[in-house]
Amino acid sequence: MFGFLKKTLSGTPEKPANPGWLGKLKRGLARTGNQLVDLFGGGGKIDDELYEELETILITSDVGMDATRHLLADLRREVKEQRLTEASQMKEALAHCLMKLLKPLAELLDTGTHQPFVIMLCGVNGAGKTTSIGKLAKYFQGQGKSVLLAAGDTFRAAAREQLMTWGERNNVTVIAQQSGDAAAVIFDAVQAAQARKIDVVLADTAGRLTTQAHLMEEIKKVKRVIDKALPGAPHEVLLVLDANTGQNALSQTKAFDEALGVTGLVLTKLDGTAKGGVIAAIAKAHPIPVRFIGVGEGLDDLRPFVAEEFVSALLGFDEE
Repeated sequence: MFGFLKKTLSGTPEKPANPGWLGKLKRGLARTGNQLVDLFGGGGKIDDELYEELETILITSDVGMDATRHLLADLRREVKEQRLTEASQMKEALAHCLMKLLKPLAELLDTGTHQPFVIMLCGVNGAGKTTSIGKLAKYFQGQGKSVLLAAGDTFRAAAREQLMTWGERNNVTVIAQQSGDAAAVIFDAVQAAQARKIDVVLADTAGRLTTQAHLMEEIKKVKRVIDKALPGAPHEVLLVLDANTGQNALSQTKAFDEALGVTGLVLTKLDGTAKGGVIAAIAKAHPIPVRFIGVGEGLDDLRPFVAEEFVSALLGFDEE
């Protein structure tokens, strides 16, 4: 990837990432990445016009005004301190600035602090919660953890059936009811996990619009009931965001965090249509750890967020 960043920001080399994953991530961010590669690959000088073009790319890539201004100001300082003159040199400098902004969000989720470790998932309709739960279950199984799923999306029969099917294929217990209250389903799941000494509980919830106050109150109730089933739980509240929703993802982050105290984000659908910049907007305006990012439909296409990988893919650095 970019040795300059590794030496400057960490002092020690990063462990090489899976090249297949990096390739998927690079393709997933190509909509923005190709514009940046073209901008810095033209062989021109660093001037006001170059900064203006970069500003346009960042804003149209969902980075948002605040984060764009922050990055450009930091970039100008970097260029001045490094005495850079060529457009090609600005690419490394921008990578450095992006790393400083995004690195604090890259906090790996530690599920070893409680047993069971209860993860509550939330988000708007269509963000990819139920699919993400299946992928997360696979990920935690790969770590040697036992997993139990709570089919708390009682509004959507397809969500329950999807989890049931996944559970059967992968030998994961799913607690579900044909109908009823989401809080009751998840309460039963947490009690079952305690009795069976399960490591991780993944609790699905129904999608809801942040503008629907009564639905946001319902999901607050779900969280309270989880705490009654196991004091201190949920230990993680994951908000699933569709990367294609742009700046709406930032407003969703603020609304769900206010209602539930979101502790981590899952950014899905970085599959070539998303611009990817909203992660920078979140880092500047409402920083919450990005636990996982998803680049496709495969079970292995959801992985922990690594800032170095993301920046490398976004700016089109060659894979090592």
